[in-house]
Amino acid sequence: MRQQLINLRQKMQQNQIDAYLIPTTDYHGSEYVNDYFKCRKYISGFSGSAGTLIITMGEAWLWTDGRYFLQAAKQLEGTGIDLMKMGQPDVPTISEYLEATLTREDCLGFDGRVVDCEMGRQLAEKFKVRWDIDLVGEIWTDRPTLDGSEIYAIPESVTGESASSKLSRVRRYMAEKGADYHLITKMEEIAWLFNLRGNDVANTPVFFSFALIEQERASLYVLDDSADLAIDGIEFFPYLQIFEDLRKLQKGRILLDEEIASYAITAAIPDSVE
Repeated sequence: MRQQLINLRQKMQQNQIDAYLIPTTDYHGSEYVNDYFKCRKYISGFSGSAGTLIITMGEAWLWTDGRYFLQAAKQLEGTGIDLMKMGQPDVPTISEYLEATLTREDCLGFDGRVVDCEMGRQLAEKFKVRWDIDLVGEIWTDRPTLDGSEIYAIPESVTGESASSKLSRVRRYMAEKGADYHLITKMEEIAWLFNLRGNDVANTPVFFSFALIEQERASLYVLDDSADLAIDGIEFFPYLQIFEDLRKLQKGRILLDEEIASYAITAAIPDSVE
């Protein structure tokens, strides 16, 4: 059995958590992630790009798809973690497994920053959840640091349209929908909208960022050491300040994608913002 699994269960017991869920993604719903976010790989040893790990005090299961059945079976040998082959006969979905394993009084833990809003809500409706805890981070003593790469601009001769023009189109759509704010959490969308690129994720020219668009301002939240850019019409702020700033929003309506935005980031939005 992997020592990481033993250590995680000790943390679960200390925090009275009956099951812990670890997806593959980052704060932006990505499939291919920076080394800092490879929590599932750290616990299980499975290195594929897709998979979800669920750990109870007595069982541990990894769900992955057909691309990785052979690889996962080999990498999970001797770990104390068994394979759930997604889509195969008699293999329960994650939801089905949790419903069959947990009672409504049991506590399901997960880091709400890496679980999307839609899934988080479904889990919270069925179980008692603890979503504000990163147990893997507590035991991963040599976790890679989350560093920002240099952010650079792409000229209009390449993009075909300026960032200000794209922002104008977004704002027109916001007005049509009656939205006062537009929260964007997907890095590819932010890179396209602002005509900016980075190298925070291997093989993907994106940078860790959140964007909050209003009619009169555009706020871009990036890692601190990348925040020295100066672009007309765009204000830059530290990466994780987005959570604090969302809590301060005035009454209004916000436009966002609940299949991508995390459970934690939507939880930061005040009840007065529809």
